[in-house]
Amino acid sequence: MTSRSHVLREVMLKTSTTQSGLSRLSGVRQPSISGFLSGKVDLSDDQLDRLLSCMGFRLEVVRRPVVPQLTRSERRSWQLHRRLSTLLNHLSFEGWRPTLERNPDRLSDRVTGQPHERNVDRWRQLIERGDLPGLHRVLTGLDRDSIEMREVSPMGGLLTREQRDEVMAVAG
Repeated sequence: MTSRSHVLREVMLKTSTTQSGLSRLSGVRQPSISGFLSGKVDLSDDQLDRLLSCMGFRLEVVRRPVVPQLTRSERRSWQLHRRLSTLLNHLSFEGWRPTLERNPDRLSDRVTGQPHERNVDRWRQLIERGDLPGLHRVLTGLDRDSIEMREVSPMGGLLTREQRDEVMAVAG
């Protein structure tokens, strides 16, 4: 995947547009353009499209589903947590809250090193705030951050034995 800064640089070279020239065309300050090009300042797709249009180009973003490469353990963990996500709502959260508040303390006693210690604290914050959308994201996310969060999940003991067996039968 080509970075946004690379796309901007490529079009600027192709059109012989300088940073100061792009600044005059777009109304974006030259130091910001320099930051975009160096990658020191984040550039959104919308911002990039706007800058490219000043040089006669448009941004095309191709989105397609990709099956992530997960280890067997990561896939099983995702499936178990995904099942929990289907059960998570305001009512179930309140019923689970005592367990969810206890489990991070137990994990803290057994976990050492980063990112695990930080992730236990992040779970604790999600639980304390009752952040159901945040919990759903972590329970079902396939990004590396969510996978690592689930490695120190406080969700143990919330599925019944039957629910867990059902998930494990599908997980293989």
